[in-house]
Amino acid sequence: MEIVKGFSKLSREDKIAFIQDNIPMVADLSKAANKYRHTTNQAIFDDFSENTLSNFYLPYGVAPNFLIDDKMYVLPMVIEESSVVAAASRAASFWANHGGFKTTVHDSLKIGHLWFQWDGDASVLQSHSSTLHTYLKTSVKKITNNMEERGGGIEVILFIPQPQLTNVWQMQVSFRTADSMGANFINTCLEGMKEPLRDYFDEHSLPPAEIIMAILSNYTPECIVTCEVSCKVDQLTPYAADLSPNEFAKRFKLAMDIAHHNIERAVTHNKGIFNGIDAVVLATGNDFRAVEAAGHAFASRDGQYCSLSKCEITHEEEFKLSLTLPLALGTVGGLTRLHPLAALSMEILQNPSAEELMSITASAGLANNFAAVASLVTTGIQKGHMKLHLSNILTSFDATPEEIVRTEAYFSDKTVSLQKVREFLKR
Repeated sequence: MEIVKGFSKLSREDKIAFIQDNIPMVADLSKAANKYRHTTNQAIFDDFSENTLSNFYLPYGVAPNFLIDDKMYVLPMVIEESSVVAAASRAASFWANHGGFKTTVHDSLKIGHLWFQWDGDASVLQSHSSTLHTYLKTSVKKITNNMEERGGGIEVILFIPQPQLTNVWQMQVSFRTADSMGANFINTCLEGMKEPLRDYFDEHSLPPAEIIMAILSNYTPECIVTCEVSCKVDQLTPYAADLSPNEFAKRFKLAMDIAHHNIERAVTHNKGIFNGIDAVVLATGNDFRAVEAAGHAFASRDGQYCSLSKCEITHEEEFKLSLTLPLALGTVGGLTRLHPLAALSMEILQNPSAEELMSITASAGLANNFAAVASLVTTGIQKGHMKLHLSNILTSFDATPEEIVRTEAYFSDKTVSLQKVREFLKR
């Protein structure tokens, strides 16, 4: 297949025809793509991306009974992994009976950088930093006016040398973005500071600055939320399976400690946390890639990748579980109001502020973390996961309604696996 020019300018029908004519496909691409187009609102979805042929559907579900900071929520969750919503719902119900999720938003600062090369004296630049802060902040006043009226704006501007790179400087700007995630606002401000920075150096007879780039950072170590749950050890019976509550709590804490010290385990441990977080982030039209990148960087902040959550058992036999991570989220702007289901999610969540959404999302992450580790140290992760996955297996085997009923009944007290389901259907 040769390189195609002007593909984006082709009509949707011509794009489909090009793919169908140039790739040896069994499927009828046009028929498949048309099947999942929205009958009335497709224009909205077409505008979200480039070269859109169809829509890729993921389940939109809800997890009820989340008591967060003494307020009850139903959490919308978009995820294809069958056990996640069920696990979150069960964990939410359990913790609702034990005080619920308690959260603390430590701060909501986001940062961006203007990178430049400058062959000058560091002490001279530092002596200008206060004046530069005022000068640059004033230079983008037209951009920041509306944000400042909503309680946001530019907080601090710092100039940080990069000793490992010759004459490279990082101008770090801290922002408050109210209820928006703020990516476009931050990038617009940084772009708007390029020319004023160059002008300032010229006006003050300093060596010229060569601008390299200006961009926000998705690492937001000052946009942090902590979520906590706690109960007496003897109240853990519903999750202890065949273990005593005390033995369950000890095993649970040991599993958490392993995730703290072992990188291989920590990655999967944190993935379980992001099962819940990503599902809410997607449902609300936020950027799950940015959230995950920040979370994984935060997990490595002390020089080794480790778990984002931790567990403690006090001398008073109290079981405590907590999760701390950065969550840069928005409830206005982006897709949060443009996407019909993202807007619906905001309504289901009772139209939260950005900080409230941080608390809600962290609670989803901690709920799934608790459920996953509890399964691992008792029955094992596969028993519950595969039982919920049974319907997907039966669909893949084109099982009849009668076969589905009989198979579900047969595996009601047995461990599900692909091979065992296949053998049962053959019998």
